[in-house]
Amino acid sequence: MGLFDIFRKKKNETVEQEAVSESTEILSESESNSDASEIEQSTAVSESTSTVTQPMMEQVGLVNEDEAKIWQEALDKQKTSTPQLTETETETETETETETETETETETETTEQQIYDAGLKKSRTGFADRFNRFLANFRSVDEDFFEDLEETLVGADVGFDMAIKISDELREEVKLKNAKRKEDVRDVIIKKMVDLYEADGINEDATMNFAPKGQTTVILFVGVNGVGKTTTIGKLASKYQKAGKSVLLAAADTFRAGATKQLQEWGERAHVPVVAGKEKADPASVVFAAVEKARDENYDVLFVDTAGRLQNNVNLMQELEKMKRIIQREIPEAPHEVLLVLDATTGQNALQQAKLFKNSSDVSGIVLTKMDGTAKGGIVFAIRNEMHLPVKWIGFGEKASDLREFKPEEFVYGLFKELVES
Repeated sequence: MGLFDIFRKKKNETVEQEAVSESTEILSESESNSDASEIEQSTAVSESTSTVTQPMMEQVGLVNEDEAKIWQEALDKQKTSTPQLTETETETETETETETETETETETETTEQQIYDAGLKKSRTGFADRFNRFLANFRSVDEDFFEDLEETLVGADVGFDMAIKISDELREEVKLKNAKRKEDVRDVIIKKMVDLYEADGINEDATMNFAPKGQTTVILFVGVNGVGKTTTIGKLASKYQKAGKSVLLAAADTFRAGATKQLQEWGERAHVPVVAGKEKADPASVVFAAVEKARDENYDVLFVDTAGRLQNNVNLMQELEKMKRIIQREIPEAPHEVLLVLDATTGQNALQQAKLFKNSSDVSGIVLTKMDGTAKGGIVFAIRNEMHLPVKWIGFGEKASDLREFKPEEFVYGLFKELVES
């Protein structure tokens, strides 16, 4: 089953679940009204009994034994009926409490799909707006149509190369599908985007690579300043520490003011130690000390934060190469991952950064941050199409739990679900 087929299946399942949910709400409301009627009837009976016995008391006056006996029988009847009503009320309260507890549990269980839905809300809205504006001018599939499509895709950060590729392949696809209505054309475009995205990712390894058990895994983080590199390390340190792994951090960004302190703060939050050097110290010396400590004290994972001074990119790349040599001298198979952190809100600038780092530092995967802050989202397509690098992590917010493993199915569904009909 292809990625687009999975998308359509999820779309249908969601529609069915919403229909079932609506039916359940209607049924619950009906049952609630029924229960209310029963309680009203019971209350009416109780009130009726009270109105009968009250005048009796006044009339009887307990003048003789016969009248006292009649009063006592009436009073006993009232007493025996009252506990039954109380039990019913208690049962109703218990059922209500149970329902409330169940609803609370359901609310706290947030699925991966819900997280992607919420995180991609801005991108999804942006995509929908762009496509709806594009389709509003649709009259026929002609040259103007394809020019407008290319402009729309480039504006969504899909990238120029992929926009042209989609446009070229659609020329035959639209004819083949005999798409004439706006809705048909829209579905064909999105299916082609998803199919191309899936084809570009064949043999792509989006999993994290780890050293054999008992050895230290070294993960190097690269990227320009301001993309969320240090924050990403802190979030991942927290995740792996909670998963039971021993984690060590290396503050090798020694030139940026506050970088070491920021990483130390994340280390404190995650209860993870940090190896740091003096301000302006040689970053390679910090890396050497961290690798020695990680190896000698049997840490499971070592995360290395690095500088990102793009204006001195030649010196930066030489610095990264020096770090890599020092790591490999101590642990020949390391680094096991070189993760490039990119800010999704920077669009095509992020793509240019990816090209720069890939050419010089053997990047093995992408961490895409601030995805919840962009109204475009097409950068994921451009990275795979032009860089052939897997997105391994995606960030939707500031909390550690907002950094998620990248799941293509959830991403595609979260981005397009409101555009394609079930």
